[in-house]
Amino acid sequence: MAITCNAQGKWSKIITVDQSGKKGSYVKIQDAIDAVPSNNVQHIFIRVEPGIYKEKIVVPEDKPFITLSGRNANTTVITWNDGGDIFKSPTVSVFASDFTGRYLTIQNTYGMTKKAVALRVTSEKAVFFACKITSYQDTLLDESGRHFYYNCFIEGGTDFIFGNAASLFKQCHLHSISQENGAITAQRRSSEEEKTGFYFVGCKITGVKSCTLGRPWGPYARVVFSQTYMSSAVLPQGWDDWGKPSIHRTAFYGEYKCYGPGARRTRRVEWSLSLSNHQASPYLTMSLMDGKTWVRA
Repeated sequence: MAITCNAQGKWSKIITVDQSGKKGSYVKIQDAIDAVPSNNVQHIFIRVEPGIYKEKIVVPEDKPFITLSGRNANTTVITWNDGGDIFKSPTVSVFASDFTGRYLTIQNTYGMTKKAVALRVTSEKAVFFACKITSYQDTLLDESGRHFYYNCFIEGGTDFIFGNAASLFKQCHLHSISQENGAITAQRRSSEEEKTGFYFVGCKITGVKSCTLGRPWGPYARVVFSQTYMSSAVLPQGWDDWGKPSIHRTAFYGEYKCYGPGARRTRRVEWSLSLSNHQASPYLTMSLMDGKTWVRA
C-alpha cells in the first residue's frame, strides 16, 4: 500500500491488486476492499492489474471514497455465475457512497434462464467510467442513489437497466441481445414526488434482433433518451406498458433529438413524448443529480 500526497490530496492511498501475486499487495479484489478501514474518510485508489478475477465483490456501506480501477476493460474482468435473485446474484454490489469504477468488465455469465445481475449499485453517489457491464436478464440493478455512467458498454436482453436511482448515462453504448422485444429499461419510480429516473444523453443503441426502450416497473417510471442513435433494433412503437394501461397517464417516457432508423416517431405509442428544447433541458446535464458538486474529474 502506497501513500501519496499532492496539493489537492487527490489520492491518500493506492492499493494494487495483481492476480499473479507479482506486482500487488493482494491477489483478490475483495481482500483489497476489506483492507480499507471502516468509516473511511480518505480517497483510496485500488488499482487492478489485468486478469480474469472470478470473484463476487461487495463494497460495504462503511467504506466510502473508493476508486476501483483497471487499466482496460477488455483485459480487466470481474466475473461470476449466479442467478435467480436480483439481490443475491450480483457479481459486484456497491453500497458505499463516493465510489468510482473505471476500466473494468463486470459480468454475470449465468445465461438466459434466470435473473442474473452483473452490477448492483445501492450507493448515495457513484460514478462508472469506461466500464463494460454484461449479462442477460437484469444486468444493471441501478437501485437507489445518484449515479453517473460515462462511456460505458451495457449489454443484456430484458430489463437490463432497472431500479429507482437518479442516473445520467452519457455517451454509453446499450446493446440488446434480446431474441424478441426485450426492454432496455425498467424504471421503478413509484410516486410523482420522487426525484428519480434514467436519463440517456449522446448514447448509442444497437441490438441483435428487436427491443423496446423501456417498460414501467413503477407507475411513475421516468426515462428520457436525448441525442441518442437508435438502430433498427428499436421497435417502431418504442415503449411497452407491461400490460398496465393505467401508466399511460403517469409514466414519463421522453425522446429528444434522437436519430437513426429506430428513432422515427411516426409509429411511437401515443403516450410517449417528443420533447421540446425547453422540456428536455433539465435532462441533459448533471444538474439533475447535483453531479457538479461530487463527480470528480
